[in-house]
Amino acid sequence: MNSMARIRIVVPKTMHFKTYLFLRVYDMNYGNHLGNDSVLSIAHEVRIRFLNSLGLSEHNFYGYGLLMADSAVVYKKQGIYGDKLEIRLSVIDLSKYGFGLVYQMINTKNNHELCRVKTGLVCYNYYDKKLVQLSNKFKVLFS
Repeated sequence: MNSMARIRIVVPKTMHFKTYLFLRVYDMNYGNHLGNDSVLSIAHEVRIRFLNSLGLSEHNFYGYGLLMADSAVVYKKQGIYGDKLEIRLSVIDLSKYGFGLVYQMINTKNNHELCRVKTGLVCYNYYDKKLVQLSNKFKVLFS
């Protein structure tokens, strides 16, 4: 019998950003641990913090916007209310129209990895409603 195929997210050796946050009561699911829907919300918060650290945002990314093209999550351990997380982020897979981000969420209390997240982002012109090329300024930072 074949085992179920699993998503694999490799954590890059170089991490480009790190931040901390505490798990909130509304991050918990009915099992009283970190809910899967909150994982992407936390990744979104971290992405905003990362972009802000560069003087950018999802709405003004070198004059254009960013859209999430895909996402994947691999769960490792449970998180509970009040846990302090260290979230590390790495920019990967620079392409003509976008890039990927890998997030690693670690419980600072016991150094257990809770999960890994990967998101794919593309550059988008909201006015023309079409993809635009990734800025060379961003490529230079993370190539």
